Amino acid sequence: MNANSRYSFAVKCSLIASLGGFLFGFETAVISGAEKIIQKLWVLSSFWQGFTVSSSLLGTVVGALVASVPAQKYGRKKVLLVVSICYLLSAIGCALSQAWIVFILFRFLGGLAVGVSSVVGPVYISEIAPAKIRGRLTGSFQLMIVLGIFIAYLTNFLFLGLGEEAWRWMLGVMIVPALLFFALLGIVPESPRWLAINGNLAKAENVSAKLGIDIDVAAIQKTVGLKDGASEVLFQRKYIKPILYVIVLAVFNQLSGINAILYYAPRIFEMAGYDRQLAYLQPVFIGGANLLFTGLAMAVIDKFGRKKLLLIGSVGMSVFLALVAYSFNGEAESSKFMLVYLIGFIAFFAFSQGAVIWVFISEIFPNAVRSKGGSLGSFTHWIMAAVVSWLFPVIVESSPSGGYYSFIFYSIMMALSFVLILKFMPETKGKSLEEIQAELESA
Repeated sequence: MNANSRYSFAVKCSLIASLGGFLFGFETAVISGAEKIIQKLWVLSSFWQGFTVSSSLLGTVVGALVASVPAQKYGRKKVLLVVSICYLLSAIGCALSQAWIVFILFRFLGGLAVGVSSVVGPVYISEIAPAKIRGRLTGSFQLMIVLGIFIAYLTNFLFLGLGEEAWRWMLGVMIVPALLFFALLGIVPESPRWLAINGNLAKAENVSAKLGIDIDVAAIQKTVGLKDGASEVLFQRKYIKPILYVIVLAVFNQLSGINAILYYAPRIFEMAGYDRQLAYLQPVFIGGANLLFTGLAMAVIDKFGRKKLLLIGSVGMSVFLALVAYSFNGEAESSKFMLVYLIGFIAFFAFSQGAVIWVFISEIFPNAVRSKGGSLGSFTHWIMAAVVSWLFPVIVESSPSGGYYSFIFYSIMMALSFVLILKFMPETKGKSLEEIQAELESA
């Protein structure tokens, strides 16, 4: 049996689970097309507009914080099924909302789904993936995120001509992939590592055989060290290294300014002098670049490794963010290159931080606390995203140089991230989850 046929079921299950990433990306980016229409509809100040956009992220923070408990108690698959239902209800509710508070509640529900899926999706994929292709399969979650972002930008542009009701179509079209996600989850099995941790050894071995992966049940139980992995505490000295690695990576992921760009792309282009039609078209190119370079990163992540991609990305992002800042503070002629600068930034982000973050978070923690560690990483990521997306419109509307200050700050943060990654971050490519844990404990 060749590797491709042996791993075909694992690949299929990973792609189905990664549909949660598609919905994650779509939910994240779709608001960029609707936010200015909504601001006008409900007469929102810059502060309340920032809150409206970030209300989804507040749900995401909560979802990321609580995701580990049901994932550990009830299993990864059942949680993903609930997530698919939440995405569906959010899409229906947002599209039909007549009142601002109702819209906020359904945006919060969609964010809750994003937060939970950002933890459970990568954890599930990492636990069913063969070590040789784990980076690519776990990275498929990120690839689907950026595909969701691209489709959101594309549908936003296509629905723009529908007038004042365009925003309802922009948000409501998510019903289709949400239904597909729910239906296809019926095919996938439960994670064999979760089954082993919870004492269902025979089923764990049966599922791992179907997936074409080799798991050492004895090694898994040894790394857990407890009959029920849910009782293991995350915040203790022996886990301090993976905790710090994940927090640093998640914080700098958002200090790149990525969510300010994704959530406010049309606004940024209008600030740079583009007309409304072009301001909605440019993000489609950004989304396309994001998709292209994420795919490229997925092709090389298991060969180059996680750390090398992060270092390359830090340099490129710092340079292009500085150029974006200059285009806000320079002559009008410089703003014509805004699209080039932002595509340059997106290319380096997708090739590095975007491709690596969910892979790294899902594999750096040991079996006993993987879902809890995933929650910590996702929670940190989303609390920073909420802060960045809430403050961005406040900063850019409070000063003529607000755009310059924002992007020069992001540039400096990426330069700092290069130093920290170079000095402290470990490499995890090509190692089993148990081998990674053993190396961290012996270091």
